[in-house]
Formats: sequence, structure tokens, C-alpha cells
Amino acid sequence: MKTILRSAVALAVAVSFSGCKKESKEEAPKPGAAQQPAAAAPEDTAALEKAAEKWVDQEFTPSTLSRDKQLEELKWFRDAAKPYRGQTINVVSETIDTHVYEAKTMAKAFEEITGIKVKHDLIQEGDVIEKLQTQMQSGRSIYDMYVNDSDLIGTHMRYGQVVPLSDFMAGEGKDVTLPTLDVDDFMGKSFVTGPDGKMYQLPDQQFANLYWFRQDWFSRPELQQRFKKKYGYDLGVPVNWSAYEDIAEFFTNDVKEIDGVRVYGHMDYGKKDPSLGWRFTDAWLSMAGVGDKGLPNGKPVDEWGIRVEGCNPAGASVSRGGETNGPAAVYALTKYIDWLKKYAPPEASGMTFSEAGPVPGQGHVAQQIFWYTGFTAPLMKEGLPVVNADGSPKWRMAPSPHGPYWEEGMKLGYQDTGSWTMLASTPLERRKMAWLYAQFTVAKTTSLKKFLVGLTPIRDSDVRSEHAKKVASKLGGLVEFYTSPARDAWTPTGTNVPDYPKLAQLWWQNVSLAVTGEQTPQGAMDKLAKEMDDVLARLERAGMKNCPPKLNPEKDPKEWLTTGKAPHKKLANEKPKGETVPYEQLLQAWKEGRVK
Repeated sequence: MKTILRSAVALAVAVSFSGCKKESKEEAPKPGAAQQPAAAAPEDTAALEKAAEKWVDQEFTPSTLSRDKQLEELKWFRDAAKPYRGQTINVVSETIDTHVYEAKTMAKAFEEITGIKVKHDLIQEGDVIEKLQTQMQSGRSIYDMYVNDSDLIGTHMRYGQVVPLSDFMAGEGKDVTLPTLDVDDFMGKSFVTGPDGKMYQLPDQQFANLYWFRQDWFSRPELQQRFKKKYGYDLGVPVNWSAYEDIAEFFTNDVKEIDGVRVYGHMDYGKKDPSLGWRFTDAWLSMAGVGDKGLPNGKPVDEWGIRVEGCNPAGASVSRGGETNGPAAVYALTKYIDWLKKYAPPEASGMTFSEAGPVPGQGHVAQQIFWYTGFTAPLMKEGLPVVNADGSPKWRMAPSPHGPYWEEGMKLGYQDTGSWTMLASTPLERRKMAWLYAQFTVAKTTSLKKFLVGLTPIRDSDVRSEHAKKVASKLGGLVEFYTSPARDAWTPTGTNVPDYPKLAQLWWQNVSLAVTGEQTPQGAMDKLAKEMDDVLARLERAGMKNCPPKLNPEKDPKEWLTTGKAPHKKLANEKPKGETVPYEQLLQAWKEGRVK
């Protein structure tokens, strides 16, 4: 998750857009604290049963389960927790509204229903990773389970420090695995599955990076006529980057002002800051067309430009068969810089992700190509210029447009999927208790209510529920997207990335050089690719338990650029004719099970 997103069903309150990856030093439990389970507390079945009924009736509604089925599921939790009553577990996640709901409401419910106390810490995302790495390196148990992004799936499956949950559920954790967990119902199951077919994490929340636009402006007849007269096609949801650029040019330099307000056709951010890295690692290059076909991530080359041979990372540079510095990647960086400077508000280039987040809600931005659905609730706040008097949004979300190098069958965007993660260094009995709580937060009894609070859905059954249909009109396209086949092309970072923390930090440091003009886009991506190869080489020398890097020898890049696959050779025309689709037509296609 990339920011603190305060979400509360459709009519959310104001939000703090502080970046979750910024440094924070909140206290975690002392390493090694409460490592051994204490004796079980005296049984009070009647009180536990009464608590289950109270929580079902007063909090965990609506649900895709009937009340009887909810109570049946909670009875299973109560029975499975019996050996652990009176004990306390320590878990941690980043600070977003979904996790705040877990820490303040669901943890309390879990304790009253099972008798197991939960200390659910909320810290910044970077600190979650720091604690996770410390436990991996020291072997000392700090937390009993972690919620961290599935972007680290390649890291987890290679170092061998994370317990594969599919093994745990079938083996030593079978007695504490919910019979009705239904892992196939999780929309992000493929995101947390390694090349070995094992499930390493359990999705807890997710949100996509989509296209955002002012539907009310796009629907104005006079603007539609002016746009078509100039560009020869209809003003609508852009299918490709050419159309996005035309629309950005149109609103910024032709329309200029709407209802007395200076307007812009694009919004972004460009300050030299770690958040600039997310702007690219969160699949910007895939939108341009970097990588090979394949879902959830391209194979053998993914959207970071990293090639794998088998399951072994073989290089990021074109000279090793990678695509980080290939023509498609350079094009993606070039367009990012051009659009930021030409079409975004002047202050955007000096903003971080956190500072740029609220800007579309201020009412002077026509569209944004890189917009997280986690902002849905904040942009629904009553009184905002982008919200109608009846509480419905003036804006909509839609699939992201793609660049000229993109082809059908390729990944098209990013999804953030925070997932429960279990380390082998945590004692078994504590893992079992934490696993019970993790399942409780995603069980069918509780998941629909959590979705409505945080707007970060994880279950297919929830987004297809009758209640989701009832609130869909208030959520700007969120439910329609998640019930459409289009969602399959939006995925997190995949398994080609062998050490996410080491490689991710290289992006903002190099991309920023192109933004400031210290390097050309090609020079910046060449430098990035080389530094990524250097990290892969160090990992290869150090060794990894599973699928370590094995760098390809360097050769003339031209040999790789003539294969017809990634890395792709430079196109003669990087701006084909713009293409758009009416939003209503897009919605109808989704309802009929088509992408567009």
C-alpha cells in the first residue's frame, strides 16, 4: 500500500495522504518476547458463544454467508482456539484504513470470540519490511505474522525463510486451517503463488492502479464536438497512450478553463523521493509494453525488464536479454517526463506521491493515467468539487490505456496486495495462533464488511455479492472493474524480482536523474539496468536457497532486439492514431464478461 488511505464505505471522511513507505520508528514488540505459549485460560463457552452472536449481529453484516453459516464458521474458530485461550499474539501491518479496522475492531472481536488476545501493530510500510528483514537475518521472532506486499513473493520463495502456506495448511497447520477458507475465492491467489506452485502468502487487502477521469466534463456536448473536430475521433476513455496524450493536450492547452477554473489534462508527481520509485515499479513500464506476454507477469521478461531462464533471473540489461534499458522502457520514461512538464499543474513536478494524491479531488484535473483505487473513498467526501450533491461521483475509474509496445496477453497495470506472511523462525505454536487470526480477518464471515470499510476487496464472492451491486453506483466503477475480466491484467510485482528491497531502491535514484535533466532517459535507464545487473551478480555470488540469479553473458544488444519478443526493438511510429471507447460501452462489456 502506498499511502495512508482513509476509507469508509462510499461516504468517507477526509484523509491523510502521508506516504506509508516513509521512515517511521514506532515501537514493535521486543524481540523474543512472549515466545512460548502459556497455559490455556479457563473455559467459558457460553460467554464465547454469546460474543459470536453479538459480533455477527452488530458488526459483521452484511456477509455473503447466512447468519447460521457465520455462527458455524465462528464456532470453528472458537473450537480451534481452545488450546490457546488467554495467550497473546503479536502481528504487524502498515497503516491504512483496512488494517486500522483490523487492529481496532477485528482484533477485539477475535479475542472475545476465541479468547486469544491480539496485539496488532500499525507502522509504516518501510518499517514492516525492516522488521521482517531483521527477523529473517537474525532468526529471532519479532512478530508472529506480518502483512506485507505480495511484491516480495520472489524474495520470499528464494530465501527460504517464509513458510509456504500451502505446505502449512496441509501439514503442521492443518488442525488450525479453516475448512471454509476457500483459497480459490481469493482474487489475488496467483499473486502469492511461486513458480513451484506453492502459495506463500494469504491476500488480506488489494487495490488496483487504474485510469481516473472527470466523466461530467467528458460528457459535455460542446467539449465532445471540439475534441472530435480537432482529433477526428470521440472524446472518451482512452484505449492507448496516443489518445491519453491528445486528451491531456486538449484540456490543458485548448479548453484551459471550465466554470472559471484553470484546468489541466494530466496529474502526476516528480520530486526526487523514494515514492518516485513506486511510480515506475508499480507497473508503469508494463503499461507502455515492457516485458513478454503472460499473467500474472510476463515470462521470460517481466515488467521490471528482468529476464528469467527457468526460474533464475538472468539479467535486466538488453545485453543480457533483459529490457530495463530497452526502447519500450526508455519510451515509458520519456512520456512520463513529457506529460509531467507539459500537461500537469506546475506544482506537480515538485510533489511526492503523498502530496499529489489529493489533487484530483480539488476539481481542476481532467484525467490521471496512474491512479490507485485506494483513493476511492477520499474522493467521495461530501463537499468536494468532484462529488455531486447527492453524493455520487462526478468522476469514474476505468482500465489504464496502453502504450504502443503493449500487446494483448500482456500485463497492463498494477495491484497492491498486502498479504499475511509467516516466517519459519516463529515458533510453531505461535504461528498457529497467528494463522487463526489471519484467517479470521479474511473469512467469509467478516470479509464483505471489511471490504465496505476499506474498499480493498480480496474475495470474488464479495465483489459479486448483492450488497456490492447495491453500492456500486457510489464507488465510481470499483465494483464493475473487480467483477470484470479486465482485472486479470492488473497484477503486483512477480517472481522475477529476486530481492525486492535491494532492487526497488535503485529505481527512484536513477529515474530522478532523467526528471532533473542530469541524464537523458536512455542514460538513466542504462545506469539503472547496469546497477540491477550488479545486484543480481552479488546475489548470484552469495547464493540463494531457491532459484538464485544466473546472469547471462553480455552480447551485442542487437542480437536480443531481433527476436520478435522482449526486449522489443524500437518502433518506427511510437504514436499511432488515438483510440477511445465510450464509458457506457465499457461497462456493458464488463457486464457481459468481455474486457472491452
